[in-house]
Amino acid sequence: MQSAKVTSKGQITIPIEVRSSMGLEPGTRVLFFQNAEGDFIMRPQTGTVMDLRGCLAGFAVPKTDEEMNALIAKHVAKLDEATKSGAPDVSEGEAA
Repeated sequence: MQSAKVTSKGQITIPIEVRSSMGLEPGTRVLFFQNAEGDFIMRPQTGTVMDLRGCLAGFAVPKTDEEMNALIAKHVAKLDEATKSGAPDVSEGEAA
């Protein structure tokens, strides 16, 4: 296990073993992602979509179409409720 000490300026020196393993070179930017447990994951920023790998770790992913449809319906109902103006409903065929 590697460790680093935070300075009074909020800086750390990443141990050489970690830098080598992650391919970090001077000037490399890193991204920090917080998972569902509250832990932070550090990834090098290289500008590709693959760099986002792991950023959603810990989130529940729907396994079936039915689960996805239920999530969508719940979200649509929430949006619908949030956008109601209080105006009376107008049924099809009635004049507006």
